[in-house]
Amino acid sequence: MTRQLPAQASIVQFGTSRFLLGHAAAFVSASLAAGHSDQRILVVQTSSREEGKRKARALATQRHYPLHLRGRRDGRDIDEQWTIDSVADAVIADEDWDTLERHFVAHATHIVSNTADAGYVVGDDSSLAPVPASFPGKLTKLLKARHDSGAAGLTLLPCELVTDNGQRLKALVTDLARRDYPDDTAFIAWLETKCLWANTLVDRIVSAALEPVGALAEPYALWAIEDQPGLILPCQHPDVIQVDDLTPYAMRKLHLLNLSHTYLVHRWRQTGRENQLMFVREAIADPALYNDLKRVIDEEVIPSLATRLERESLERYRDEVFERFANPYLDHRLADIAENHAMKCQRRIQPVIDLAEPAGIATPGLSDAMRARDDRP
Repeated sequence: MTRQLPAQASIVQFGTSRFLLGHAAAFVSASLAAGHSDQRILVVQTSSREEGKRKARALATQRHYPLHLRGRRDGRDIDEQWTIDSVADAVIADEDWDTLERHFVAHATHIVSNTADAGYVVGDDSSLAPVPASFPGKLTKLLKARHDSGAAGLTLLPCELVTDNGQRLKALVTDLARRDYPDDTAFIAWLETKCLWANTLVDRIVSAALEPVGALAEPYALWAIEDQPGLILPCQHPDVIQVDDLTPYAMRKLHLLNLSHTYLVHRWRQTGRENQLMFVREAIADPALYNDLKRVIDEEVIPSLATRLERESLERYRDEVFERFANPYLDHRLADIAENHAMKCQRRIQPVIDLAEPAGIATPGLSDAMRARDDRP
């Protein structure tokens, strides 16, 4: 027998990551408290990871958790603890699919996801499986059930750090739908015309989890969402913005902040500091690592990005990034950033090299990082 989930949990959040707990769910909580919205979140654990299942069970029991913000923003020291109460319930997809599907069909209006760098990998998965293995497979199966019920389309707000993430997710789902339901042209048309697939860009360092559930994060935050006709957001917050063009925000985030993280990991490993330095704040305080990173950013990255973006905005963002990296309160582990390192190099570093080459800009540091990317897992 399936259990009844709260009807007001119309934002279905795929993922229990500390990032989502400290970012999207925090914005929804603040919007609720300010009386700007009344939608709450259903958290869905989609993978087989025991840590995620444990957090989902904790959220289903207590439905609120602490968010600790520490650092500097706009020249002001911030040390605040908030109670996030936007989560109405949580469910583990593999264990209670029928409950999830029934709620998704009847009550969902918005979908939020953060399924990490490998979350868009489909492989040989099928939405025809009783419980598909991949996130796109699960989403396709749920959307098919919703369409077949005659319900309205949804707004999808993916938060994965993937260029054009909304359109990429749309392509994955529609491709699966064409393969698994080749004769259901109405379903394909519904996906393409009745659902809104928004490209989004997220920016906040959520450096640690709190037990049993919660997060420690920096005060800085951004959720930029590319506007399109009919787009209605599930919450209102000063750090949630609708923009005409996401490109400048995405390029700065991916190729300054995220590239800096990945390049620091490259040099951290290359210089044998893995047993000496644990956190980003320690790496940025190391003169050799800091000076090398700043040289690469100033001489290779910013000149390359300036072929597409305004240089002054790049330099302002660089200064913000370095201030955020130096936050003494955040234990942002270099080992965490090092996960999926080769994939991150390809996404974060290679496009800058591609911009530099036709402009005649030398990129010795970035090229060295690309050559070394496959040396370690």
